[in-house]
Amino acid sequence: MSISDDLKTAMTNNSPLMAVLTGGVFNDVEEISRQNTPGAFDADKEIKSCALIKFNTEIPFGAAKIANAVQTPLTIYFYERSGYVHIESAMAMTFDLLNDSQIGTNVWRLEFDTAIYQMRDTALDCPLGSLRFVAKRLR
Repeated sequence: MSISDDLKTAMTNNSPLMAVLTGGVFNDVEEISRQNTPGAFDADKEIKSCALIKFNTEIPFGAAKIANAVQTPLTIYFYERSGYVHIESAMAMTFDLLNDSQIGTNVWRLEFDTAIYQMRDTALDCPLGSLRFVAKRLR
């Protein structure tokens, strides 16, 4: 499995988190859309609370002094139809689940980097929040 799949599995195996993210967790698409992620929308085509895992530019992890050690940044985006109650709850649970954890093959630890609250996704016209972590790992 990829680190992306490992993170998705960790999130979807967390029952309290999935009770909030009723639209699911996605990692194999570029964006949340009615075409790519139909499970993220209800029968009226309104977005349900959901999350999207995206990876950023990987860089060397020189401090580890180990060949093939890298830092892999990842951002988890959280969506909901209106308000931020589900987003902020899911962000808090995801932080507790992932921060300073060892999830995935060859991952030494996931470290919290940044949280951005109360944004808006203009394409979907819905609230958005995000958490960014860095996976310190062996490539």
